[in-house]
Amino acid sequence: MKIAMLSPIAWRTPPRHYGPWENVVSLLTEGLVARGVDVTLFATGESQTQGRLKSVCAKGYEEDAEMLPKVWECLHISELFEQGEAFDLIHNHFDYLPLTYSGMTATPIVTTIHGFSSPKILPVYKKYNGKCFYVAISEADKSPELDYAAVIHHGIDLGRFTFRPDQGDYLLFFGRIHPEKGAAECIEVARRTGMKLIMAGIIQDQAYFDTKVRPYLDDDHIVYVGSAGPEKRDELLGGAYALLHPIGFDEPFGLSVVESMACGTPVVAFSRGSMSEIIAHGETGF
Repeated sequence: MKIAMLSPIAWRTPPRHYGPWENVVSLLTEGLVARGVDVTLFATGESQTQGRLKSVCAKGYEEDAEMLPKVWECLHISELFEQGEAFDLIHNHFDYLPLTYSGMTATPIVTTIHGFSSPKILPVYKKYNGKCFYVAISEADKSPELDYAAVIHHGIDLGRFTFRPDQGDYLLFFGRIHPEKGAAECIEVARRTGMKLIMAGIIQDQAYFDTKVRPYLDDDHIVYVGSAGPEKRDELLGGAYALLHPIGFDEPFGLSVVESMACGTPVVAFSRGSMSEIIAHGETGF
């Protein structure tokens, strides 16, 4: 069986630091290859895989300001669909845009929907409902207007995380620094409890960081360490007293949540989106 895996091109697959969708694509690709499946990964040119790699752009557009994202997205997606007949299955991880190319091939298309960035993108999914197969990443993220082949929670490579039974001594924020991820709320928790807070993640909203985060950083009680790659991620998650996840939106899944629990660190989250599916309240978090 020949599978084409379509990864986003915002970042390398697998990502060096941030890039949750690319991370999931890499895990699936390498897992299938290890099981003897013939997989061609469509991703950036610097991506790494034991399968076949095909690319139209050398690096991700988030790492090259000269790239116009929409142009390279169109070239990237069409590169796969123009040769769609060479595969037995296409697994799309590129959101809704590739669905509009689906008429170019008779090859079955599975789309893992990594959350809905806005209700305004739903019309595309509705148009191709029944023509393509949809997979949801949580029960909470399913749309009642779509049909799904399955609900499959994200997996992680447990070999990349170290279980630490001992309790850590700091609180941790790990994710995009953006209002919907609750960075400011984490700072408030740290100030109320008197506990140290370490913050890690890319700055996705600079104005929010400058007004809600930066004024409270002191390199002692509240510390920002930037974006964290795999080794630093394992260290930060494993050494924490708890991961704080006070989300301001309905989280479709939350990779950092399961990664934290894999390290033995409980998660304290607002009960929105998939959190009640992932966290065993009172056992692995609250």
